[in-house]
This record gives sequence, C-alpha cells and structure tokens, in this order.
Amino acid sequence: MKKQIPKGLYLITAENFSNSKDNVIVVKEMLDAGIKILQYRDKYKSKLEKFKQCEIIRKLTLDYECLFIINDDIDIALTLKSDGIHLGQNDLPITKAREIVGHNIIIGISTHSPEQAKFAVEHGADYIGVGPIYKTFTKENVVDPVGLEYLRFCMKNIKVPKMAIGGIKFSNLSKVCKYKPDNICMVTEITSAQDIKFAIKKAQEVIKND
Repeated sequence: MKKQIPKGLYLITAENFSNSKDNVIVVKEMLDAGIKILQYRDKYKSKLEKFKQCEIIRKLTLDYECLFIINDDIDIALTLKSDGIHLGQNDLPITKAREIVGHNIIIGISTHSPEQAKFAVEHGADYIGVGPIYKTFTKENVVDPVGLEYLRFCMKNIKVPKMAIGGIKFSNLSKVCKYKPDNICMVTEITSAQDIKFAIKKAQEVIKND
C-alpha cells in the first residue's frame, strides 16, 4: 500500500558535502532528529556501494518510521522495498517506471517548468520537485535556477504535493516558506552542519512559524 507523504522538511543525502562522514552516519543523525521523509541520492558511488548503504538505511528508516525514497536506482528500490523512487527529467520515463514498480510505491519527479510539472502529474507522479529555486552545486549539470515564480505557479496550478528544492539556505528559507510548499528540501545546510540535530530543529522552527 502506498504511504502518505509527510509534510515538512525533506532531506537528501550528500556524502560529498558531509564533513567526511558517510551517508549512513549522517542519516542516523537525521533520524535521531525526527526526520520523517528522506531521499538517498549519491551520483558517485558504484551500484554495489549504493546498495550496501541503502540496505542499512532501509532498516533504519523502518525502525524510525521514516519514509524512504531512493533516487534513480529503481532496482535497488525494489530490492529493498523502499517507499518510493525519485526520478529526474533524464531518467526512465515515469510511465515506464510505473510499469516496473507498480502502484504501491511513490514516484517523485524533478520538474523545472510548468510543462514538465503538468506532464508529470498527468502521467501519475505522486509528488513533484520544484526547482532549483536558487543556484545549487550539490550535483553536476544542474539546470539554471527557476526562481520563486515557478514555485508560485506550481502552488496555484499543480494538485499533487510540491517539494521546493535547490539552493535553499537558512538565509532564504523564510522566502520559500511564504509560498507554503508541502515540503522543503535543504541539502548542504543540513549534511554539512557541525550539529545536524540543531540544524534540523532550526529549519523546522522556521518552516513551522512561516
């Protein structure tokens, strides 16, 4: 049965921006801070390395009752029975992905334009990523920032949950919150924090108060 997508802070792993800590250690700190939705993303490891980390993280997310999304790797997601997968515009088309994973797993799609957002929803996306709102350096070949105007469009016109993502920092978090997206993704502000639990609490307070 497909799970509900919890609102609030949506976190993504980024081992290259984690102060030399591996993804499993960072995820444990995130879960200890009460995170309820988490995506595993790693563009640099081998399939086997990713599988081994995800195997551990899947057990942790079950223990902590946290929704677990795996980026790109449908085979790993199916093997470990993750709650969802997240696909980019250059990944397997959503219709083909749905044929593979069935209807009991969440599919999220990164979108960068109104046309992409509408297409994703029409073809069965359970949520969309809206961004990058600001310039981001967490992965290579990132599209140009789409800005807050695109977020405004999605909030008014797209019915599935919206996840704001891309370059969101504590310095601009309040601006993003004003548009009331269902989820807000912060990557390096959390993964690179000296005190991850404190950083998460700080972000959650901003989101809640705005």
